[in-house]
Amino acid sequence: MIFQALTFSIGLAAFGLASAMSSGPQPAPPAPAAQAPAPIFVLNSLDGNVSVIDPVTWTETKRIPTGKEPHHLYLTPDEKSVIVANALSDSLTFIDPRTAEIQRVIPGILDPYHLRFSPDMKWFVTVANRLNHIDIYKWDGQTPTLVKRIQSAKTPSHMWIDSKSTTVWATMQDSNELVAIDLNTQTIKWRVKTGPMPADVFVTPDDQTLLIGLTGGDGVEVFDVSKNPAVKIKLIQTGKGAHAFRALGDKQHVLVSNRVANSISKIDYKSLTVVDKYPGPSGPDCMDIMADGKTILLASRWGQKLSVIDMTTRQVVRQIKVGKSPHGVWTLDHAPRQ
Repeated sequence: MIFQALTFSIGLAAFGLASAMSSGPQPAPPAPAAQAPAPIFVLNSLDGNVSVIDPVTWTETKRIPTGKEPHHLYLTPDEKSVIVANALSDSLTFIDPRTAEIQRVIPGILDPYHLRFSPDMKWFVTVANRLNHIDIYKWDGQTPTLVKRIQSAKTPSHMWIDSKSTTVWATMQDSNELVAIDLNTQTIKWRVKTGPMPADVFVTPDDQTLLIGLTGGDGVEVFDVSKNPAVKIKLIQTGKGAHAFRALGDKQHVLVSNRVANSISKIDYKSLTVVDKYPGPSGPDCMDIMADGKTILLASRWGQKLSVIDMTTRQVVRQIKVGKSPHGVWTLDHAPRQ
């Protein structure tokens, strides 16, 4: 009995000590490990692969084989894959945007030069730069299913889809046209003439104003697309070979690369004026903006480099050697797209 009582007393004392300790200050749980920055992808269109760049060390960590002539890439609506469009291999390569590992390949997508999802995530659209058509696919979250192939004019180049997912605007590079397509009926609504060699397209968030880079000219052509058909408003002088757009993410400014002038122009799309300029070495093409909102990632097409530009100092701060004819550039850690 004495032993049992002693054991009981010791147990109570231990319980009291544990209770006192639990009611006192406890060590903080370990902080979650910081997520590593997402890699930067650069499409080497003449090598048929993708350079993966570490944004901390600014070195190329590996090359991902794709198909022939990867030109553009786009994030899936669920943000789990970035799709590389292989124009000459008629295929799409799905890559994990954080691990840079190939997830799968979809064949049989005919000449996917440029690609885009509609904002409502129901449509997936590609333009066939080589074969002169625009393909409209239904998207079920996994697989694109062709709904309609629309024969267009000569050399479809780039496109944009409005915020309501009703209209596709596409440029025709060698017939100097802008074409509007109704997504619901998959028919051409209208076409208008543009300046020489229209390339990339940017549309303001209100779906009213459309900008086109004139690669065969020296500026950006502006259209009022609230009209049917669109009406030209003005030409913004930017530099020779105006080509690709990237919004800064502040809902007021967009950048355009001037491929021949080797420069980048900052356009205020509310006043439709150039408000700043940056260097764009060696045939500037596609761009992305890092999440800090002040660092430009630029594909220097003729120099086989990724150029990194500080918008604050207006200086090229580094260049990383990549493959032949780098075209698309993209990272998951980017500034907003409008």
